[in-house]
Amino acid sequence: MTEAAIAISNLCKTYAGGKRALDGVTFDVPRGQIFGLLGPNGAGKSTLINILAGLVNKTDGNAAIWGFDTDEHPRNAKASIGIVNQEILFDPFFSPFETLEIQAGLYGVPKAKRRTMELLRAVHLEDKAHAYARTLSGGMKRRLMVAKAMVHSPPVLVLDEPTAGVDIELRQQLWTYVRSLNAAGVTVVLTTHYLEEAEELCDRIAIINNGRLIANEPTRELVGKAQEKIVAVTVDRDVTDIPANICFEKITLKGDRTLEITYKKDRVNAGEVLAAIQGGGFGIVDVSTKEPDLEDVFLSLTRAANA
Repeated sequence: MTEAAIAISNLCKTYAGGKRALDGVTFDVPRGQIFGLLGPNGAGKSTLINILAGLVNKTDGNAAIWGFDTDEHPRNAKASIGIVNQEILFDPFFSPFETLEIQAGLYGVPKAKRRTMELLRAVHLEDKAHAYARTLSGGMKRRLMVAKAMVHSPPVLVLDEPTAGVDIELRQQLWTYVRSLNAAGVTVVLTTHYLEEAEELCDRIAIINNGRLIANEPTRELVGKAQEKIVAVTVDRDVTDIPANICFEKITLKGDRTLEITYKKDRVNAGEVLAAIQGGGFGIVDVSTKEPDLEDVFLSLTRAANA
């Protein structure tokens, strides 16, 4: 058994027609973490997840889940992972209770060891246990998909865009449950387009673009890579002509007296920016700064990779 929850080495996938969805992707998902897998649409994230799920055959490379190679030990590998797909997939004519019971049976979970009501309670669907699944709201269906992925108690859970179309309250409930699973030892892999979600939840983040891995770092270190910062400066009189200076990457006027300046922290510091404003004949009344976030880093890295 390896130390990684998921170990991916030189993973490649070329579809018929020559479309190369994955191009030599290599990374490990450490055990016990919430791991973010990010990338633009069409970057290769879903292909990678489908290879782990056994739904897509890889062209080259290796993948192991909880120490089990997906080729050499496919049954053990599949038993070690639960996947919540982007698409909502279950029979609308079964109730949530029946859906989980059938899924547990498919994984060979004995009736005495099934946790159907416990899982429904955990995802706040206990009162809908015997309703037709087709009558559930979109958020309820998403939560049922999470419960369905957990029927065999896998040590690894993959969530592919789990909060798409889910309102804020249900999203918070889902993340509370995911955090509780992680606290109990479940390794979670998350793909999402809500970058603030990834920044808040994930211990580590990998970014894929055009089938290649372009980043794989602890979240705080990744966010720290953002070079652009923004400072909003309120001056002592109306601005009629926006000042220019080589230390400004961009400057815009917000209202009559507030200048919003973008600068690169590896070239200049905030003191030099403020000095440039004062050098233009303005007195400074107030200053506020905007720290870079994951969105800034994501856009910077993916644009650089596409250049």
